[in-house]
Amino acid sequence: MGRRALRGWWEGQAEGAQSPVGQRKSLPMLKFRSVAMLAGVSMLGAACGGPETQQESEVKPTWEEFQANAYREPWEGGKIIVNGDEALESEEELAAYFKNVVQAELGKSQDGLAVYYIGGDIKWSSTQKLNLTYCISNNFGTTNKAKMVTAMANATAAWEATASVNFTYLSQYDASCTASQTGVLFDVRPVSGQSYVARAFFPNSARSGRNVLVDSSAFTSTGAWSLTGVLRHELGHTLGFRHEHTRSTASGCYEDNQWRALTSTYDRASVMHYPQCNGTQTGDLVLTSLDKQGARSLYP
Repeated sequence: MGRRALRGWWEGQAEGAQSPVGQRKSLPMLKFRSVAMLAGVSMLGAACGGPETQQESEVKPTWEEFQANAYREPWEGGKIIVNGDEALESEEELAAYFKNVVQAELGKSQDGLAVYYIGGDIKWSSTQKLNLTYCISNNFGTTNKAKMVTAMANATAAWEATASVNFTYLSQYDASCTASQTGVLFDVRPVSGQSYVARAFFPNSARSGRNVLVDSSAFTSTGAWSLTGVLRHELGHTLGFRHEHTRSTASGCYEDNQWRALTSTYDRASVMHYPQCNGTQTGDLVLTSLDKQGARSLYP
């Protein structure tokens, strides 16, 4: 989830603003709605708030503009981030994303919690869903690591109580908890200075991309969102769930059409819905009854 979008939301709430991210309308890439939504993670607040003309919403960037504005994590092996907190592995994947999503016609609107869908549901197998192992890096430091262990335990428990999935923490790998650690399915590691609070992955990611990265800001500046709440959202992605707001163009935060509805009702309070995208969740990020219904339908 985008840190600046999150911060803008809570600052706007404190000031009593009707459009908490409306002040960001002057950002240079606002007119390229698909760039702000799909490539520019830190642009999420700009795209989700304030009025927009029909002409602006129809302007699409060239490949060169889209590529130039894509956010890349600034370390070796860093991923390209789209949709706020979703990682692509390479420039080739970004090019395919531009062709299949950005240049595609927008406007799909449907109801229900959504699973990532590309010719079929992107989810864990019936065997793997019960063995979702992870480590938590010692690089968090003693205090923050203790917070992470507790928050991950609480966040995984929320999904385990809802659907037939099982997360297992293997602390013996914490000293070498990296993207190359094959003893676990995914790693949980700290980062700093990123434009997101945290980012995750989808079940079809290669091992190098199966990481939950948590920015240092997650421990200090998430407003009403607890660390557990942030991780509930990110673990939703690890299970295959898309952002709820991509199912409605009225949200102002439509992303693409690579999803399948899991319930019959669109849920603006979903744990997977950004509040600044015409959402109704103003407290912590928690699973709603519709989230639970959708999760059970995918992992019965």
